[in-house]
Amino acid sequence: MTSPDCRSKKWVICRERLSNATASPSQSISKGAEGINRYHKEFGGFVKKIATFDDWIDAFREWQKSIGLHLPKYSDYQFEAKYGDLKTEEIEFGDFKGNRKWERVTQIPHQPIRDSLLNLIVYQGDTEFASVEQQRNLLETSPSDYDTDSVCRIMVEEMRHGWQMCHLLVTHFGETGKIEARKLLERRSFDNNRLLGSFNVDVDNWVDFFTYTEFVDRDGKFQLNMLSTSGFAPLARSMGPMLKEEGFHLGTGHMGLQRIAKAGRVPTPLLQKYINKWLSTAYDLFGKDHSSSAEWFYVWGLKGRYDEHRHAGDPDREHLNELSREMYKQEVDKLIDQINIQLPADSPKIVAPDMKYHRGIGEFAGKTYSVTGEVLTPAEYEKHLAETLPNPKEQQFIAALMPQPGWIAPRESLTSS
Repeated sequence: MTSPDCRSKKWVICRERLSNATASPSQSISKGAEGINRYHKEFGGFVKKIATFDDWIDAFREWQKSIGLHLPKYSDYQFEAKYGDLKTEEIEFGDFKGNRKWERVTQIPHQPIRDSLLNLIVYQGDTEFASVEQQRNLLETSPSDYDTDSVCRIMVEEMRHGWQMCHLLVTHFGETGKIEARKLLERRSFDNNRLLGSFNVDVDNWVDFFTYTEFVDRDGKFQLNMLSTSGFAPLARSMGPMLKEEGFHLGTGHMGLQRIAKAGRVPTPLLQKYINKWLSTAYDLFGKDHSSSAEWFYVWGLKGRYDEHRHAGDPDREHLNELSREMYKQEVDKLIDQINIQLPADSPKIVAPDMKYHRGIGEFAGKTYSVTGEVLTPAEYEKHLAETLPNPKEQQFIAALMPQPGWIAPRESLTSS
């Protein structure tokens, strides 16, 4: 196996960065988990020491109970880890390109690479369990049996994806992996301690849900795609089955927004506010601009570009997150065009908010840009946010709309695009 020269200046810089970011993965991953101790105090805790994957399964069942999840139709669903085939046995990019993909963590040549791989898996798993916590209360206001089946299937598949990540952690990462797999069941979205901001935002209603699955789950598709070419073979093999299941989630969100537009019961300016809410946080999910972490993930062959095999030549490694976010935005614009086809002829059109608007991560985090990209004063910006995001009165309007028949159109009524 060829390996970068660990004495090189580049590698020394890398080690300095990783000593701050990932040398103690359990500590760095847990920074956002401030609510865990409160959970254990209030509920007595449930997660015993994980020695085997069967122990983790017991903890998973307790997690389901603790969040009040009850899906009778899926009570006999058999969760399992699914592994697909590799497109190639060789590492496809980065400094190890051409070497055989790693089947075991012990084959990975340097500890910072192993730590970074662990973090990638933990963060992916955290999103899966968080999304179930966010969506678990939607069944009470489901607009149809079809929608009930859809949200149940989505939650079950998200749990399976979390199961998959924990199978990787417990199977391949020793005691540290078992600890992190346990922590994935300890954090709570509703305690605001999941690792990424989008997954601590409440999904209060079905307008939230369809917008979330259209845009936040679509970021998930991008992330899974980028991990599908990972140099760690078990992770790459995990992605095919997950991507196949994720396609249903995206279709549910896209069709749901089209159905809302078609029915016309949710005013288009209010639907626009929900899109502003979720798209702005979805942009954040691609990470920081000029990200050194994304660069090293690529250098080490852990995480590629979206549709890596379609790209010719090496990327601008300092702007990998920006590349992914821009590709995502291009896809989103086409989807919004399809939603606009369903709107009444006299309705204003929906647009994607500017990528600088309402950002919590990256170059534009905390900056006072408008939904159309203009710079505002702090006072203007606060007023602007109140005008461009759902306010309490509008949330009450949506809550009152949910039990009413006809607020969302049937699938069969959609206009062909």
